[in-house]
Amino acid sequence: MTLDTIRDALPDYARDLKLNLGSVLSPTGAPGLNERQIWAVALGAAEASRNPAFAAAIGQLAAADLDAAYQTGARAAAAIMGMNNVYYRFLHLVEDPEYAGMPARLRMNVIGNPGIAKVDFELISLAVSAINGCGTCVASHERHVREHGLSREAVQSAVRIAATVHAVARVLDNVGWGAAVTEAQAA
Repeated sequence: MTLDTIRDALPDYARDLKLNLGSVLSPTGAPGLNERQIWAVALGAAEASRNPAFAAAIGQLAAADLDAAYQTGARAAAAIMGMNNVYYRFLHLVEDPEYAGMPARLRMNVIGNPGIAKVDFELISLAVSAINGCGTCVASHERHVREHGLSREAVQSAVRIAATVHAVARVLDNVGWGAAVTEAQAA
């Protein structure tokens, strides 16, 4: 699997996504981020995008820059944000402050001990929260990464990666790419 294989699978109407995918997954296209951060955000975003074949493909590509701990950390960020983004979006939308005062009673241990650099886990969580549309979580994770010294340009790069990866995953799902990949691998 190569990035070009993924890009070639995109239909002509998604030409901008082809171009963006090639751009945002490089240090020049993601200013402020290193290769490990780029691929960790991409993997977390792919996992959050609900396209298993695409997430697996990004996982294969990311393996060149991510050790097992970072691969697990990116997936853990996507998993925990899948829960937290629903819960905290509810708290924001319900417009009843009493809910915010109630204990969540949800385990979130991975946030305190993610097994990777805390700033990178927060960056992945920010990207996943942007995909999942939780304003409360986006604001919280953005504050944390900025407090850890990342620039606004780095934050923007992470969100650009998330936006592009998510859009590519959705288009590939719509054109049946995941089923085609699964059939080809089975043959």
